Amino acid sequence: MAGTLFSVDSVYIGMEVVIAVASVIGNVMVVWAVKINKSLRDTTFCFIVSLALADIAVGALVIPLAITINIGLQTHFYSCLLVACTVLVLTQSSILALLAIAIDRYLRVKIPTRYKRVVTPRRAALAVVICWTVAFIVGLTPMLGWNNLKRCQENGSISSDLITTCKFENVISMDYMVYFNFFGWVLPPLLLMLFIYAEIFYMIHKQLNNKKYYDKELNLAKSLALVLFLFAVSWLPLHIINCITLFCPERNKPKVVLYIAILLTHGNSAVNPIVYAFRIKKFRSAFRKIWQQYFCCKDTSALETQASDRKEMPTLDLQQATPPLSPQTEIPKPQPLSEPQQNQKAESPQKHKGQPSLLGQNAA
Repeated sequence: MAGTLFSVDSVYIGMEVVIAVASVIGNVMVVWAVKINKSLRDTTFCFIVSLALADIAVGALVIPLAITINIGLQTHFYSCLLVACTVLVLTQSSILALLAIAIDRYLRVKIPTRYKRVVTPRRAALAVVICWTVAFIVGLTPMLGWNNLKRCQENGSISSDLITTCKFENVISMDYMVYFNFFGWVLPPLLLMLFIYAEIFYMIHKQLNNKKYYDKELNLAKSLALVLFLFAVSWLPLHIINCITLFCPERNKPKVVLYIAILLTHGNSAVNPIVYAFRIKKFRSAFRKIWQQYFCCKDTSALETQASDRKEMPTLDLQQATPPLSPQTEIPKPQPLSEPQQNQKAESPQKHKGQPSLLGQNAA
């Protein structure tokens, strides 16, 4: 039995490492693609970058901390609580980023002519700041007192100096996770996003004019709705387990089922770049360019730079085309005339002066 549990833990840790590496690499490429591709720098992809940053933090920070928690280290209560709250902050930021993306898509389809005046880059940046601020408030609420410290002190599972076994369920209250986090900040945004995407698809199919524009919006909306669907599938099992823990505490939760639910939540951070690569052409082209230029050492920007230089060449004026003379360049001085040339030059005016012009002879 102990060997089986050891093998389960080993498989779990190994899969967490694979997910962490894939999540960091994939989402760094998402941010990189937006940076090098100007066509991806609109408000929607601003929210996608915010989502990618949260997923990078999951791979680089949350998963190593989750492995640490799984080992069952003896830590200070509030240190373990801070680790658990970090997971909650990043989860909430992902949910709010998905909600911002859904609202942005809705406005683009609902008011296409006034969209750029309503959704400006400054307002999009403000929305990202608001999403992260709310995520920090919701995720750090247990640090303000809504936690299991009192319960641990009552049942004697914590020492007098607040040293405890660092487990998520040991420090986070299930009342907070179910009533406040799930019923308050996870389930309502998911239902609202479901309604928004249903309304988007309805409006797109209803609009028959400007078919090219709405076909483009339909393809992007389908891709982002797929991201939302994968998020819901990845996170709902763990929240359902939390509900069972709260309402049916006597029921035994198999360790394998809990590990699968945790891996689903972390794996969601790695699948979004895959969805972008297969569903959004601009991302696919940017990923290919990054791979060829930086991993295969192929200069993919040479032709583009050369073409743009050719377009700019005719606009150069004469001063730009002619290189200026340096201060050290000496202007060649006229060579002095020889003595016969000087005599010839002095005699020529006299000859012309002594001989009347043809016009004068005719006048006479």
